[in-house]
Amino acid sequence: MTSAVVTNDGLTSALDRLVDRVHGAEFAVVLSPDGLPLGGSRQVGAELVEQISGVVAGLIGLGLAATRVCEGGALRQVVVQMSRAFLFIATIPNGTILTVRIAGDDVEVGDMAYEVAMFVGQAERHLPIRLGPASSATIGDTGAQQRHR
Repeated sequence: MTSAVVTNDGLTSALDRLVDRVHGAEFAVVLSPDGLPLGGSRQVGAELVEQISGVVAGLIGLGLAATRVCEGGALRQVVVQMSRAFLFIATIPNGTILTVRIAGDDVEVGDMAYEVAMFVGQAERHLPIRLGPASSATIGDTGAQQRHR
């Protein structure tokens, strides 16, 4: 496993820009595949990051179980819709996990979904981490390897 250094300032700036682009976005957090915080936007405190990492770990576990039972391919995203907020949890191809919360009556869920997808697609700029094949086959795998067999 090789790993490049992720500067917290660069990741924080990228997450701040993500949150700033969508009305109602409150915070964004990136977690390692095992749930350790790698960075967060300026709007999120340490206590909330700890709570979010626990919640996300549970939701990712449920999502992975669903992928095995339903045989639908790799887990890409979990969205939790609440009465006044949404929690977007997206897997990044290198195994890390992006979590973004938006809230409010007039939020644009489609805009947030688009921005999350764009961040995931460009994540290597912000998260130059490489993981071994075991993690990438479980979370965020595009399935390209299976199609070419």
